[in-house]
Amino acid sequence: MNHKDTPSSQTANILIGVTGSVAALKLPLLVRQLQTVTLPEFPELRINLQVVTTERALHFYPLDEVNTLVNVLRDEDEWRTWQKMSDPVLHIELRRWADALVISPLDANTMAKISSGICDNLLTCIVRAWDMKKPLVFCPAMNTHMWDHPITIIQIEKLKELGYIEVPCVAKKLACGDTGYGAMAEVPTIVETVVNHLQTFIKYKIDEIENSVLQKDYS
Repeated sequence: MNHKDTPSSQTANILIGVTGSVAALKLPLLVRQLQTVTLPEFPELRINLQVVTTERALHFYPLDEVNTLVNVLRDEDEWRTWQKMSDPVLHIELRRWADALVISPLDANTMAKISSGICDNLLTCIVRAWDMKKPLVFCPAMNTHMWDHPITIIQIEKLKELGYIEVPCVAKKLACGDTGYGAMAEVPTIVETVVNHLQTFIKYKIDEIENSVLQKDYS
C-alpha cells in the first residue's frame, strides 16, 4: 500500500536496505522469504520489494542473483535519475513508495551514521527523509568486540528512541572466528517482525482513510 493507495489496494511495498556486513550474504534468502510471505490479516495483499544497497555491501552477496529476484538500487542511481530541477529525487520517491523499511544487516558504520543524522548515500538519505509513521526495522550485525563497545548501546538506544524497531542480534560463532553477540538475527525472525509491523501500519492507514471519508461526509 503506497501513498496513493486506498483500503482496496492489492499491494504492500517493502524496501530492504543492505549494508556492509558479512551478514549481507543472507540477502537472497531474505528476499525470497519476503516474496512468498502472506500477511495473515490482509491475505489479499501482494508484497512488492525493492533493495537499496550500499557499495560496501556488494562485496558480500551475488548482485546478479539478487537482480534476477528484485530491483536493486545503488548510490549511482540517485545521480543518474536526477539531471534537472524538475526530475524526481530518488530517495524521496523511494520514501513515498515504501510502506516499510527493513535494514538487514545494519553494520556498525551505518548505525553510527543514522544515529547521528548523517546522510551521505542513498540508503541513509532515505532514512533521514523517512516518514516516521511508517515502520523502520533494523537488524544489527557486527563483530562481537564492536558490539560490546559502549558506543553501540548508545546508538541503538537512540534509534529506538526515534521509534525504529530493533531485531536484536544473536550470539554464535562469527565469520571472523570470534564467538559472542553480534550475529544478525535469523531471517525468519526478521520476516516475522516486518510482517507484524507492516500489518499494524496498514491498519493505521485504513483507519486514517476511513476517518477522512467520515469527516468529509459530515462536513
